[in-house]
Amino acid sequence: MSSTAGQVIRCKAAVAWDAGKPLVMEEVEVAPPQAMEVRLKILFTSLCHTDVYFWEAKGQAPLFPRIFGHEAGGIVESVGEGVTDLKPGDHVLPVFTGECKECRHCKSEESNMCDLLRINTDRGVMLNDGKSRFSIRGQPIYHFVGTSTFSEYTVVHVGCLAKINPAAPLDKVCVLSCGISTGLGATLNVAKPKKGSSVAIFGLGAVGLAVSFFSIIRLASNFPIQNVDAEAKLVRFVSISQAAEGARIAGASRIIGVDLNSNRFNEAKKFGVTEFVNPKDYKKPVQEVIAEMTNGGVDRSVECTGSINAMISAFECVHDGWGVAVLVGVPNKDDSFKTHPMNFLNEKTLKGTFFGNYKPRSDIPSVVEKYMNKELELEKFITHEVPFSEINKAFDYMLSGEGLRCIIRMEG
Repeated sequence: MSSTAGQVIRCKAAVAWDAGKPLVMEEVEVAPPQAMEVRLKILFTSLCHTDVYFWEAKGQAPLFPRIFGHEAGGIVESVGEGVTDLKPGDHVLPVFTGECKECRHCKSEESNMCDLLRINTDRGVMLNDGKSRFSIRGQPIYHFVGTSTFSEYTVVHVGCLAKINPAAPLDKVCVLSCGISTGLGATLNVAKPKKGSSVAIFGLGAVGLAVSFFSIIRLASNFPIQNVDAEAKLVRFVSISQAAEGARIAGASRIIGVDLNSNRFNEAKKFGVTEFVNPKDYKKPVQEVIAEMTNGGVDRSVECTGSINAMISAFECVHDGWGVAVLVGVPNKDDSFKTHPMNFLNEKTLKGTFFGNYKPRSDIPSVVEKYMNKELELEKFITHEVPFSEINKAFDYMLSGEGLRCIIRMEG
């Protein structure tokens, strides 16, 4: 692989030329990495709903032509000037947000919101020189969230790469570079349920598919809400399953899923959900229902929708004295959160999270080890696999609601 260092690489990439149009397999030129950049060979990538959201260009300024993709696993091909902690042959997961290790956020034990490499969905170029590393016959092709993994080779800032155990199967652990880690972290790192505790996971709320990007990126999707078309049901199930997996790993004894679609409970059981509440079955607010079920409220709750009503319910359903509610979804910009101040005075705690509070370079390798040690199950999230040449099938699966995660195999 090192024989190509310093040279332009020509390879296949799935290029989005226009909003909502099928991706086109093209030969692209991938420039060598510059200072603090790494060029890597992508072996497996996955389709996240965030890719679909920006591909459809709903609710944001379109930026095309572009190479999407941000959940992936690959091998370092070459490194740019100043890169010392990665070398050719290392196995890595590219992550949509980064860790420079120098800013106040990176040096803080309490934050993962890097000043330099925090996610920027509008930027389609590299930080070093404001230019793209992709081109077709001299025409620049835009990057996506600093990763662009729908290409056999891509260039990523070193701060957005997590070096992982080379024994870890990249076709499985690639899904840890976005949504699953977010859902796990929201529960394990922020909610921190104790063994034997009770957890309520909310997928409730009238949030449309054009929900704020951060609502999607923070849990990759938004499970059960009033819109019950196939895509919405799929997207929202992903989030509750990820949060439930975290609660299961933490040892919670009661995991209550809150959803308007009772048919989803059987699927949710596979991810550790033990009980199900459909707010439509009751004439009282769902937080009162949960409080009655749990002798005063759950120990922890995780809200995954971006719905203000769901956020309020998630906060008000936790037990006074020690209850903690974690907000993963982000509301519309004009929404406001309203609850009585006594809820805070009664020692209920409200928290938020970004990427599950994981620092990509420092923490994601340990999440991979959880999978290697059989503490974390990933196979049940992966429902389809397609070759790179059939990447548009992955979009079809997601849009039709036929699966959770589709792995795209770059070779063979």
